[in-house]
Amino acid sequence: SVCHLFNPAGAMGARVRGFRALACQYTHLALKDVPGAARRRPGTMPAMVVAGLTLLGGPGTAGFISKWYLITAALDEGALGIALIAVVVLGSLMAVVYIWRIVETAWFAPEPSEPREIREAPSVMLVILWLAALANVYFGLDTELQRELASRGAASLLRHLP
Repeated sequence: SVCHLFNPAGAMGARVRGFRALACQYTHLALKDVPGAARRRPGTMPAMVVAGLTLLGGPGTAGFISKWYLITAALDEGALGIALIAVVVLGSLMAVVYIWRIVETAWFAPEPSEPREIREAPSVMLVILWLAALANVYFGLDTELQRELASRGAASLLRHLP
């Protein structure tokens, strides 16, 4: 559906912006550089969590809406639909693993004994990151635009069928 093209793109866009905000002081960002980032980057990390929740399909996010539509449509397809639901669930579980590793490291891993001085990302970068993250919440709560785009797309495709 159009929703499932639109929503993950928004989630990934916010995630990429979050990684760019984290990496702005590194020439090479690795997971080993993230311990303590939640404390030292209070503007970046919560927005990355919001984007991660969207990618997982957390309720109240745009990702939830797209997965909801995929699963409800798949339920009408019998055995094939069950296989499709399994793929959606497997994708969400894989996302949980990689997102949790970042969250766990940023919030709960001990900081290095000699922590580098890390400053928050530039304000402009944070504003763009938060706009992207909050857009994922907005489109998860107000689904009218997505439903309208999906309906128009389906009508256009069906109009061309014999």
